Amino acid sequence: MASYSVQERAKQIRLFVLDVDGIFSDGRLTFTNSGEELKSFDVQDGFGIKCIQDAGIIVGVITGRSSNIVQNRMQALGITHIIQGREDKGVALRTLCQDLNIDLLETAYMGDDWPDLTALGLVGLALTAPNAHAEVRKRAHFVTQNRGGQGAVREVCDLLLQAQGHYDDLLTHYTRSFAIHHTSKHSLAKSKS
Repeated sequence: MASYSVQERAKQIRLFVLDVDGIFSDGRLTFTNSGEELKSFDVQDGFGIKCIQDAGIIVGVITGRSSNIVQNRMQALGITHIIQGREDKGVALRTLCQDLNIDLLETAYMGDDWPDLTALGLVGLALTAPNAHAEVRKRAHFVTQNRGGQGAVREVCDLLLQAQGHYDDLLTHYTRSFAIHHTSKHSLAKSKS
């Protein structure tokens, strides 16, 4: 459960920027015999990203590595601010915020290792996962219960949605859609009998 202070910070967020390895993925790098890189992404993390985008929060990624897998996954999620091959994440984040005309205090950043520390130190809401390096966990405003690549991103998305008053409306939309679908199936089955 997020503290009152974290919830107050989360209310102000207009931009959510994430690292990839260790946050969107579990941090492991897997290579085939031919040298092709493989990554796994959590589907619920992706759905959470779509939900916060629907709520008006802009999403971006800044990663030290470059990968077609990352490019394709982020584009599939509708993320257009994809910055790859950047170890200077604080500089990259400042530039992104300037380009979007969003204050750093209205920005959340989620990272897991030392290259993320400069970005984490700049933002209004610094986030990480329990598999992050200890120095990152010490500096974060909030550490998720779920590990990177295993629901940590969704946990933060839910936090943002709850703090900004969108969570219940979105949940109602999905439960209402289910109820309508379920009711119409039930009515159709009755009419056939």
